Amino acid sequence: MKANHNFEAQEKSVISFFSEDIDFTLNNEPTISGWLSFCAKSFDHQMGELTYVFCSDEHLYQMNVKYLNHDTYTDIITFDYTEENVVSGDLFISIDRVKDNALKYGVSFENELNRVMVHGLLHLLGFKDKSDEDADLMRKKEDYCLTLLKN
Repeated sequence: MKANHNFEAQEKSVISFFSEDIDFTLNNEPTISGWLSFCAKSFDHQMGELTYVFCSDEHLYQMNVKYLNHDTYTDIITFDYTEENVVSGDLFISIDRVKDNALKYGVSFENELNRVMVHGLLHLLGFKDKSDEDADLMRKKEDYCLTLLKN
């Protein structure tokens, strides 16, 4: 039997959504906030403050160079302020990269955006993705969280 979660009914979360250098508005913010909070709780974490900032490829590329010394484009950069089991951070997402990856992987933009958002959250929860083994585990955790949103 599938669980039927009403994420909007979850406790008031402190998750904020902004756009930096593009015009982008996230659909269903209350549902997405509740879902992300539920995911954190399912990994035994409390929700602190999360800020998602949607931006362009170029903006995120410049941040990647400036703050991480990485000369590459990426879909997300996560700044971790988590303390003990209270998850907090700033997550910057390239909408351009999400659109490109959705086409590349043959999924909807919304599905890819949700995956990237929960991917960042999972990093804040302590999951890594540098090794093949870690990347496989990260993908499984992403898939698990995505099934929660679809139920």
